[in-house]
Amino acid sequence: MTAMEGNLATDTVTAGAVERYLAYLKNVRCLSECTLAAYGKDLSHFSAYCGNNDIAPEDASSRAVEHFIADLSAEGIASVSVNRALSTLRGFYRYLIRMGGRKDDPAAAISNLKTPKTLPAFLWEGEMSAFAELPQKEGILWPLRDKALILVMYSGGLRISELVSLSIKNLETDLSGGRVIGKGDKERLIFFSDEAAAALGEYMYSRAERICAEKPTDKVFISRRGAPISIPGVRWIIGRYGDLSGLGKHIHPHALRHSFATHLVNSGCDVRLVQELLGHASISTTQRYTHVNMEKLKQVYLNSHPHAKIAAQGNKGRLS
Repeated sequence: MTAMEGNLATDTVTAGAVERYLAYLKNVRCLSECTLAAYGKDLSHFSAYCGNNDIAPEDASSRAVEHFIADLSAEGIASVSVNRALSTLRGFYRYLIRMGGRKDDPAAAISNLKTPKTLPAFLWEGEMSAFAELPQKEGILWPLRDKALILVMYSGGLRISELVSLSIKNLETDLSGGRVIGKGDKERLIFFSDEAAAALGEYMYSRAERICAEKPTDKVFISRRGAPISIPGVRWIIGRYGDLSGLGKHIHPHALRHSFATHLVNSGCDVRLVQELLGHASISTTQRYTHVNMEKLKQVYLNSHPHAKIAAQGNKGRLS
């Protein structure tokens, strides 16, 4: 049986250790539901793997962890996902060590797999402007809401979880911004452009008409039936407009956040300010957007510098 097969429920001996760790992540570390789900999935797979080999996860050797990681890789799992699973196991064993359940970390000496360096998916400024206009031109569900949703997510640099949990009580009265709770239960200020604030204001009028009196909600974005919008619902909306855009790009909710950060860096905003606006814990996470800016600078150089143009024309002539 492979590393991805099996069920944590069958591992009755060790379910307690895993559940206690996940409870610690939720109640002490205050990780988001999405992060908890990812960690739980990784630990479920590892527990099933250990159960199939008659060992308990908390007693696994370095060799057992290494074989588990090798099996994941052999199954064609993306290297970033394999590395996340390895990171999850490191965290699990560090927790056991702190709690006195183990003296060593069997995952500590195992190196991450090499991952290709890819730039985050994003839209250029003109593409973003055109994308934000799609709800009015190609309305698929609720144009007023969809436009406000796109602009709020983009101009606020929101994660999808932050968007769906955004409450009216946390908005500024003039709709110029508000407060969100991000990863690690950290609160941060967000700001909306004038265009986003105007679209949000128009949407709020129509929103009031759809709220169910029996089940009122304070969430800003709701479904057509008046219930808080779901994460899958937001993904569907953005993906559908992405298909209609004709841009030939895979447009997903996080691409709007990537676009927000890219446009700030391209406009000369200090990367540490971008870090604050995104709510990143580490500056290294934000610095990848400087690479996007370098790519743009390279293209500007190739398109504008006379020597670059001559070289490009010469290469074209040799290839023809």
